[in-house]
Amino acid sequence: MKLQIDVSARDGAARSGTVTTARGVIRTPVFMPVGTRGAVRSLPTELLDQLSAADGTRVEVMLGNTYHLMLRPGADAVERLGGLHRFSGWDGHMLTDSGGYQVFSLDPRLDDDGVLFRSTYDGDRHLLTPESAVAIQEQLGADIQMVLDVCAALPSDRQVLVDAVDTTAMWAERARAAHRRTEDQALFGIVQGGDRADLRSESARRTVDLDFDGYAIGGLSVGETREVMLPALAAAIEHLPQEQPRYLMGVGDPLSIVEAVALGVDMFDCVLPTRLARHATLLTNSGRLNIKRSEFALDDPPIDPDCPCSTCRRHPRGYLRHLATLREPVAATLCTIHNLTWVLTFVGRIRTAIEAGTLDALRV
Repeated sequence: MKLQIDVSARDGAARSGTVTTARGVIRTPVFMPVGTRGAVRSLPTELLDQLSAADGTRVEVMLGNTYHLMLRPGADAVERLGGLHRFSGWDGHMLTDSGGYQVFSLDPRLDDDGVLFRSTYDGDRHLLTPESAVAIQEQLGADIQMVLDVCAALPSDRQVLVDAVDTTAMWAERARAAHRRTEDQALFGIVQGGDRADLRSESARRTVDLDFDGYAIGGLSVGETREVMLPALAAAIEHLPQEQPRYLMGVGDPLSIVEAVALGVDMFDCVLPTRLARHATLLTNSGRLNIKRSEFALDDPPIDPDCPCSTCRRHPRGYLRHLATLREPVAATLCTIHNLTWVLTFVGRIRTAIEAGTLDALRV
């Protein structure tokens, strides 16, 4: 199920357009909220479905986390309950990662066959291989799944990054051969290489040679500066097909999004907007705002008078501060509604700027 991007506008290397899957159409650039266990935290599926920016930009793709779902409730359970879409009640697109990023944060045992790790839930040992990662995601039933890769920490010695590139390429070939659900599920290869431009270029070429349905860039935005990230990203993009979607994994801060779009990236995901919301930090055009601050106790205006979200339409800042300081669960929901709507609006502005040829003005 090779995905193509139908480009409707360009501004330098930046592009806007659509990607058509077996489920429907995704407008790009696109930001994809993370639903780790089949749900965006603090936000029921029906509310996620209702989010909309002023220009009509909506949530079109939600991510599911393979690591967590394979352990709880298990891929078999999700499959028996109709797959992730029916399980979660989400009719939009779903993308699942391979679980590799989470596994490698657990100091697992790695060899050519796969990665052995202990569950954070009960301590049981599990072996994740390129083939089993594909099979699990086929059971979960997302529209797009990712290969198992090796995500090295940054900074790392060059040899660590070389080994990660080699193992990722070997595992990618095995994943490609193992993928069976090809009619309704796309498989993306992942480019690694850390912060080394030459390794990023090599990894991109080796991944493209395997002819995946789309391409992702992993192992960036893991603590390095933007000045380190962007040259490595550019080196990878140079070798990725123009006609297929490009996905930068784990990037959600606005400045990094717009800079990556300027380099030619189409898809993004990150927990940042929802995590900030759960800590009462709100995204605004003037920067981040912590609603718990005492100055907002008697503040009557909404978070942002120009924001179309239901939180801004109904509630003053003083009410949100009241809920957040008391740790009322609904505070996280209201803040999440706002932050995701703000990101949708921001991505809509990027798309409009590309169409108008004014993206550089938005980057300032």
